[in-house]
Amino acid sequence: MDTTAKPFEILLLEDEPADAYLVQLALKESHILANINHVVDGCEGLDYLHRKGQYASAQRPDLILLDINMPRMNGREFLTAIKADNAFKAIPIVVLTTSDVDRDIVSSYELGAAGYITKPVDISQFIASVSKLGDYWFALVHLPNGK
Repeated sequence: MDTTAKPFEILLLEDEPADAYLVQLALKESHILANINHVVDGCEGLDYLHRKGQYASAQRPDLILLDINMPRMNGREFLTAIKADNAFKAIPIVVLTTSDVDRDIVSSYELGAAGYITKPVDISQFIASVSKLGDYWFALVHLPNGK
């Protein structure tokens, strides 16, 4: 691993504290050099991206991990808003959710999601899924900002 590399910036939209912790743990165990910025819903996600309030010094994310079922502004609404905004539409968004309902999967891709992962119920499988996600996005894929 390049020790001079700049960390990847990940914005995690997840209202469930236990799931947010597991995502962070899995990325850490995968030895991915990343700053994980966690917000609990789409409203906070928009504030983060627009650097409003407490997020005034927020870094632009290289990847957004998005739960579909959140309070206030859900994942579909957030995805719609981001993909309609020229300033943010190039940021890849991967849906990471408990829903395996076909209409959620189809609508997520139609709204511009780069991927859709159903959270496994088993903790070790959950961590393995997030680790594979990290391997793909941070080892194989070329991201828009040259990372």
